[in-house]
Amino acid sequence: MALVNVRRDVSDAFYRYKMERLQTKIEGKGNGIKTVIVNLSSVAASLARPGSYVIKYFGFELGAQTNIDPADDRWIINGAHDAPKLQDYLDGFINKFVLCKKCKNPETDVVIKDNFIVLDCKACGQRTDVDIRLKLSGFILKNQPKKGGKKDKAERKAARKAKQLAQQNGNKENGNGSGGENSENGSNDNSNENGSNADENDAGSDDEFTRRIKADAQVLDANNEVKDDDWAVDMSEKAVKARQNQLPDQFRQKLVLGGEEEDEDGEGGGNTVYDALGDWVQQEATKAGSVNKVDDIRVYVKAKELGIETKYKTVLVLVQTLLDENIISQIPKRAGLLKQMITSERHEKALLGGIERLLAAHGKEHPELMASDKIVKILHLLYDKDLVSEDVVTKWGTKASKKYVDLATSKKIRRGAEPFLTWLQEAESEEESEDD
Repeated sequence: MALVNVRRDVSDAFYRYKMERLQTKIEGKGNGIKTVIVNLSSVAASLARPGSYVIKYFGFELGAQTNIDPADDRWIINGAHDAPKLQDYLDGFINKFVLCKKCKNPETDVVIKDNFIVLDCKACGQRTDVDIRLKLSGFILKNQPKKGGKKDKAERKAARKAKQLAQQNGNKENGNGSGGENSENGSNDNSNENGSNADENDAGSDDEFTRRIKADAQVLDANNEVKDDDWAVDMSEKAVKARQNQLPDQFRQKLVLGGEEEDEDGEGGGNTVYDALGDWVQQEATKAGSVNKVDDIRVYVKAKELGIETKYKTVLVLVQTLLDENIISQIPKRAGLLKQMITSERHEKALLGGIERLLAAHGKEHPELMASDKIVKILHLLYDKDLVSEDVVTKWGTKASKKYVDLATSKKIRRGAEPFLTWLQEAESEEESEDD
């Protein structure tokens, strides 16, 4: 799925605020012709605005009828309208109803008070007014969310993080910080090889990762003239089997791609480019002396060479090869790379599936990994690093599945995850009661 900058006047490829490019489909003929915006929900979520605001804005600008709350997620505008034209109109919506008037940052919340619409910027703290004369302004004022309704997902998550941070700071002031847990999970050889725990957030941040990609891209461009046979991978069945036979037994066992419904997109399973990526990561780990010394940028470039940097199965491979029994200290360091790869709910599900396989593979020699406190810590890290969303992890926790591991193991992992899932549910209930 092609991504564009929220502000299309910003040409920086590593501008942090992205959204999907609008995708449309024309249906019907004659007077019944209509335009379906296939991914409007996703685009609206990237802008932290209700889909009804976006579709109604298009209707006002085009003078066309729209459906503002479709139960089937089919957002329709009467008439034929191509995607580039709608993308231009979307720029107008973003400028008027999303961007802060001071810093031009899209991190704003809509605040309605005394029949005025205000954009509250979380980046610079400025509050700026929206022109009340705009047609959409009238629609927003007439369609205010009901009091006591659920908060926006992003708002709920931000509130939880703030509350969690406040609790941690309070504990540290009282001399009861989480040092015990950190020392248990962070003072292993893995931490020493990759720097101190204090640097984990910087090392794993998406900003740091994109900065490194940008720097390395200049070097790659300078050496762009590469012959095909310099990096091509022999994908014949004989060659793949030969590479697999050179790998340690434990790795051959844990790198599993098969599973029900995994071939829906035609990516295939078994002897594929995914095996080639897994082989390469393991070989790099052997050369470096540790999987923790395999560089994120090189992994990303290799996936790109193989043409699978956007595929959900790539996430499955990376979880099983870049992470091991030291997963708790590794997640923050690999968060930048994983966040670059995870672009949809399907990717998130693959991430959770990979975690299940990893726990099953390493849990035999390291049974402490299957303990509830470790599983909860892992899920907290994935959630806090924005690698899994609330909806996906909640749905994952409701039903065991034998897609990635045997059913008994799947149930055991979910039982261990119950405190985290309960925390999510209780936090949402608390926020709803606060809104009443």
